[in-house]
Amino acid sequence: MASAPATPSARVTSIDAYRGFVMLLMAGEVLRFGHVAKNLPGNSFWAFLDQQQSHVDWRGCVLHDLIQPSFSFLVGVALPWSLASRQGRGDGFGKMLGHTVIRSLVLILMGVFLRSTHASQTNWTFEDTLSQIGLGYTFLWLLGWLKPTGQGLAWAGLLLGYWLLFALTPVPGPDFDLAANGITPDFHRDHWLSGFAAHWNKNANPAHYFDQVWLNLFSRSKPWLYNGGGYVTLSFVPTLGTMLLGLLAGGWLRRTDWSGSRKVGQLAIAGLAGLGLGLALDAAGVCPVVKRIWTPSWVLFSGGWCCLFLAAFYGACDVLVRRAWAFPLVVVGANSIFMYFIAHLWDEFFFRNLKTHLGPDFWPNLAGPYAPMVEGLAVLGLMWLCCAWLWRRRIFIRV
Repeated sequence: MASAPATPSARVTSIDAYRGFVMLLMAGEVLRFGHVAKNLPGNSFWAFLDQQQSHVDWRGCVLHDLIQPSFSFLVGVALPWSLASRQGRGDGFGKMLGHTVIRSLVLILMGVFLRSTHASQTNWTFEDTLSQIGLGYTFLWLLGWLKPTGQGLAWAGLLLGYWLLFALTPVPGPDFDLAANGITPDFHRDHWLSGFAAHWNKNANPAHYFDQVWLNLFSRSKPWLYNGGGYVTLSFVPTLGTMLLGLLAGGWLRRTDWSGSRKVGQLAIAGLAGLGLGLALDAAGVCPVVKRIWTPSWVLFSGGWCCLFLAAFYGACDVLVRRAWAFPLVVVGANSIFMYFIAHLWDEFFFRNLKTHLGPDFWPNLAGPYAPMVEGLAVLGLMWLCCAWLWRRRIFIRV
């Protein structure tokens, strides 16, 4: 195995800015646009914002659906810098591999922990973003030692193999029990796929069948039957494909023989190609764009958006060197794991204490129908201040 050529390992502002943007999108759920939309019935603007803040039910994409692929993609983008840093310190392959395996396990267990916070016992499921990244991270790290051609071939083989797994698994027959597999009549009417695309239906695919065996190997109060959202453990395989796209993009950014404008152009071309190919596969019925089971076409489509986002951030921050505007994002991006946790664990704490000290009528009196969003802005601001406190003290929480 060959490592990438040594290049300068200075921190790239655009990566932290993009990561911070993604984390703020995730934490931005506290803005509760849906509540404002209910307070302003018939207002198309707030209805649109509400739609962008909720995952699509199955096929398609809104902005909120791009959070997880962006976070996964950026793990791959950052890996070349991590490898170079560890090699620069003189760490050997074995030591780095051991650290990588431990990091993978920690990420998996962190995801399990977050999925168990409101459960009566450990909820052994692996669909959380951190668990999905952890399941694939060691494989990503190993592939990081290959040359770009090898990484590209591994990426193509992985997506083709995952597509074949679904395509070659027979679709359920007419006796398939929809209710027993969590399929409501409304979902069946509006989102059930037919024809060849039926191979990627919710809770009627090989990844779901795998979980019916795998997840019941763990201790639980009652047998696991299905995931209400259709999420599956095996999504970590195509998620690895998303991380590999990030790895390739990170390799481009580290090239010293490419100008900044060429890097931006390469990312933009890759992004447009991913979007076009993903949509074409969906339109042809060959592979629908479904985030919840991370179809290969979703890897292409969401990866296209990730490349375009990275091109925009890299162009602004590291080519044009316009960085002042990105500071609020960088503060969050530099402590993304911390932000991920407080957004999941501390949001209600902040909401509850603001009401305690300001009174239950403070926000409605201040902002009327916009009170849910304004209150959420206050909570989001408190989360940002926590990250800023860490930034000012140069404390960066990593796994």
